[in-house]
Amino acid sequence: MNVVTTKRFSIDEYHRLIELGFLQENDRIELIRGELIQMVAKGTPHTVCGSILCRQLDRLLGDQAVIRGQDPITLPNQSEPEPDVAIAHGMDEDYLSHHPYPEDIFLVIEISDTTLDYDQTTKLEIYAEARISHYWIVNLNARQLERYNQPYQNAQGKFNYLSKQISLPHQSVAIPGFEDIVLDLNRIFPTVISD
Repeated sequence: MNVVTTKRFSIDEYHRLIELGFLQENDRIELIRGELIQMVAKGTPHTVCGSILCRQLDRLLGDQAVIRGQDPITLPNQSEPEPDVAIAHGMDEDYLSHHPYPEDIFLVIEISDTTLDYDQTTKLEIYAEARISHYWIVNLNARQLERYNQPYQNAQGKFNYLSKQISLPHQSVAIPGFEDIVLDLNRIFPTVISD
C-alpha cells in the first residue's frame, strides 16, 4: 500500500522558495501550518472595503502605528498569512529584516465574503494559537464586524478566542491599542450604488 505524504515547509524553506523565484508575488500563496495555500481571488466589494479600511486606519492612526495591507506576518506555527490588514507597532522600516511577529501586532483584520468560513475557523485558530490578542472579521455578507479577543487553548488542545463581539455598521469601535481612537463602521462597509 502506497501512502501519500504532504510536504510541509518551514518558514525558512518558504522564504527560500520565494528567494529562488519558485513563488512569485502574483501567485497569491500564503503559508498556513507549513502548507502552501492558494488565496482566493478578491471580488469588488472585498477590494473596495480593504482600500477604504486601510485609508481610514491610516488617517486615524497616522505615524502611531504601521498599517499593513495584505502583507505577510510571521507566526510561530509555521504560518505566514497575509491578512487583509494588520496594525503593528513602530514604523515601516522596523520590518525591513523580518515581517511582524505576534508580539509586534495590535490587530489583525480579515475581510470576508466568500472566505467567511475559512476566516472563522482556520485563520481564527492560527491567530489564536499565535496569541494574536485582537482579531477582527469584516463580515461583508452579514454587514457586521466580528471582534475576537482573549486567545486561549481548550482542554482538547484547540485554539479559539474567549470573547466575540458583533458590531453593526451604524456603530463605532475603539481600535485595540488606541482606545481613544474610534473607527466609524459605516465608512468601511461599501454600499452598492444603483444607477
